[in-house]
Amino acid sequence: MKEAIWSAIATALTKEIAAGHYRPGDRLPTEAVLAARFGVNRHTVRHALASLAERGLLHSRQGAGVFVAQQPTDYPLGRRVRFHQNVLAAGRTPSRRISRAETRPCDVEEARALRLTVGEPVQVVEGVSLADGQPIAAFRSVFPAARFPDLPASVRETGSITRSLAAAGLTDYTRAETRLTAQLADPVLAVALSVRPGAPVMRTVAVNVDPGGVPVELGMTWFAGERVTLTVADQP
Repeated sequence: MKEAIWSAIATALTKEIAAGHYRPGDRLPTEAVLAARFGVNRHTVRHALASLAERGLLHSRQGAGVFVAQQPTDYPLGRRVRFHQNVLAAGRTPSRRISRAETRPCDVEEARALRLTVGEPVQVVEGVSLADGQPIAAFRSVFPAARFPDLPASVRETGSITRSLAAAGLTDYTRAETRLTAQLADPVLAVALSVRPGAPVMRTVAVNVDPGGVPVELGMTWFAGERVTLTVADQP
C-alpha cells in the first residue's frame, strides 16, 4: 500500500530531528515553507506536524510557531519546592502565566487542608508554569485570605507567588505532604498545557506550612507527563 504523503513528510522530518538538523527547542520552518519544500498544500503539512506532536516530538506555541520538544525537565519534589529554582537548576528559563487571582469562599477540601471553616474566604491563584516558553504544568494555589489579604493584587503585579508571600511577611515555608495521582488531560487542561486531550498528566496535591507548622497553602499542580520528570528529593 502506498504511503500517504503526510506520513512520508512526517518520516522525513523525524529523520532530520534524529540526525540533529533540528535540535530540542529549535523552531521548524513555517507551514508555508514546508509546503513549498515538499510540493504539497499546507493542510498536508499540518497533518504531518500534528502526527509528530501526538508522538511528543513537536509542540506548538500560539503565535510563535512549531518547536522540537525539549528533553523532559527534571523537577524535584522536596520540602522546599520553588518553581523558579527548580526550572533554573534544570538549565531552563522559567516563566508563569497567571489566569486567575481572586477571593472566594473555601470548599470542604480546602477548609480541611488549611484548617478553616467551610465558607471562609480564601485567595485562589491559577495559571500555567512554563520552561523555555513551553507549558509544563497548570496549577491552582489556595491561601487563607485573612492571613494574605492583598495576595491577588500582589500576584497580578509581580507574577510571582513566592515574592507575594514574602511581601506579606512569609519568607519561608515547607511542604508538609504531597500526594501524586496519574490521570488523563481533559479538553480544558489539554488547552492549558498545549497537549492533546487524553495525554498523560501527573497531578500533585500538596500542603505547605509556615515555620510554626500552620498550613498556608493548598497547591494542586497538573504536570505534562511527557515534559517533566518528577523526583522525590530529600531536602533539609
